[in-house]
Amino acid sequence: MKIGCHVSIAKGVENAPERAAVLGCEVFQIFTRSPQGGRAPELNEQNITAFKSGMKKYHQAECLVHTPYFINYGSGNGRIFYGSVSVVRQELERASALGAAFVVTHLGSFKYLGQKKGFAQLILGLEKTLKDYQGSAQLLLENSAGAGDIIGDSFEEIAAVVNHPLLKKFKLGVCFDTCHAFASGYDLRTPTAVKKTLAEFDETVGLDKLRSLHLNDSKFPLSGRRDRHEHIGSGHIGKNGFADIINHPKLKNVNGYLETEHDRVEEDIAFLKELRK
Repeated sequence: MKIGCHVSIAKGVENAPERAAVLGCEVFQIFTRSPQGGRAPELNEQNITAFKSGMKKYHQAECLVHTPYFINYGSGNGRIFYGSVSVVRQELERASALGAAFVVTHLGSFKYLGQKKGFAQLILGLEKTLKDYQGSAQLLLENSAGAGDIIGDSFEEIAAVVNHPLLKKFKLGVCFDTCHAFASGYDLRTPTAVKKTLAEFDETVGLDKLRSLHLNDSKFPLSGRRDRHEHIGSGHIGKNGFADIINHPKLKNVNGYLETEHDRVEEDIAFLKELRK
């Protein structure tokens, strides 16, 4: 497993590989636009070439693109729904242009439409997003922390989407967030717990769908239903849990991306490297 974190694209996406290397990253995650919304900065031949050159120069093995925070396939507001469809497709195209391996997205909430109607709209939205898509970046769905009516807090719900008959042809993958899973009741604190959780994931979703990890400790206890990231070893998952996660044989080809606060993210990267056997 290669280890990295989310890095800034301030003053140009081409600056991200160097920033990642300075922090000790082997892989890294970016937004290609403001996560709060607004027009996406242009990607032209010059900065795309510079980005790809930086990936080689700074020995970055992989880049993951995260979609903006406002994505909501379950929204009752047509503007938000169709905006989500459009922006996720744009991010797939932008990631492909940059040579990024994946685009990871949250799915939104069933709050306004209810579970049945919201799920049908979610499937429709993802189908619209991926129709005729020819890019190289794979779309990954991220599990959620289970607060309120957020979509994707259970393995069963994620499986229902990635294995849906209308979506199977698009080969959707999954980004597994450790904090979100822990908040939703999936224990990761011990080797036995990690083994059980991964076995459950494999049985419901399939480990062949697992393409990346968000490595975040949790500020709140198991089943806390709160999405609050903590630095590695300082939260309720703890050092031993992460040691088993990053050294688990079934995860050796899945890379891990930290999303902890940047005041100590460099320390988190170094700590995970020490835990990696």
